[in-house]
Amino acid sequence: MEDIYEEITRIRQEGDVAALATIVWVKGSTPRAEGSKMLVRSDGSILGSVGGGCLEADVWQAAMKVIEEGTPKALNFDLTGREDTPEGLICGGTMQVFVEPIFSQPTVYLFGAGHISFAVSKIAKMTGFRVAVIDDRPAYANAERFPDADDFYVEDPAAMVPELKLNKSSYLVIACRGHLEDQRVLEQALKTPAGYIGMIGSKKKVKTVLSNLKAEGTLQEQLDRVHAPIGLPIATEIPEEIAVSIMAEVIDFRRRKVKPRAKVTQAAK
Repeated sequence: MEDIYEEITRIRQEGDVAALATIVWVKGSTPRAEGSKMLVRSDGSILGSVGGGCLEADVWQAAMKVIEEGTPKALNFDLTGREDTPEGLICGGTMQVFVEPIFSQPTVYLFGAGHISFAVSKIAKMTGFRVAVIDDRPAYANAERFPDADDFYVEDPAAMVPELKLNKSSYLVIACRGHLEDQRVLEQALKTPAGYIGMIGSKKKVKTVLSNLKAEGTLQEQLDRVHAPIGLPIATEIPEEIAVSIMAEVIDFRRRKVKPRAKVTQAAK
């Protein structure tokens, strides 16, 4: 029999989302006791039970809403006279079910520790993300320069990609010191399940990088995952403004799971 807590751990490790329904109090006759739990996965499948029948269907519907909105809900049920149990027994009690979202903390991975990444790290931290900095220059990738970062990897960025435990809650911001390094990182990033992959650069640079990768065998459906040029199309000039654009797109993607906008990603076709 599957264990709910083990399944929650798996879901969080893979960066997926779910909702956990728990009976927090009961009074009178109810189909399940306090503490009974039901886990609802993002695909609608369930593990455990809070009572079956119409009651469980109502909880499932609320759980799917919690998964979509990320906001917990408390549900009150009056089962007096309702035939909700699998056995068709009439309950005469009341109960409350608390439904909470299950998700892993999203992480922004900054490939390149330049001025833009520095500004992105501050906004990312303010908006609830973990921050990881990857750069092969010790003088750049350090806690003194990036006081808001949680993790540092002083390694070749492209070589480091396969070593990171990337999942659907991973947000990759590729902003290295040259387009060839960005291309190497992007090539590796497209082999991962990262939820968001964005690369900085002019439209000409992005078109060149994507065309190079396609010529080397990268499929168009993989290239279509790339948000490039990265960020929402607002007027920007200084690193801090560019960082606002980048994080605005990251947040938009996180909340709405929007597809990459038609910038120049199609130019590689």
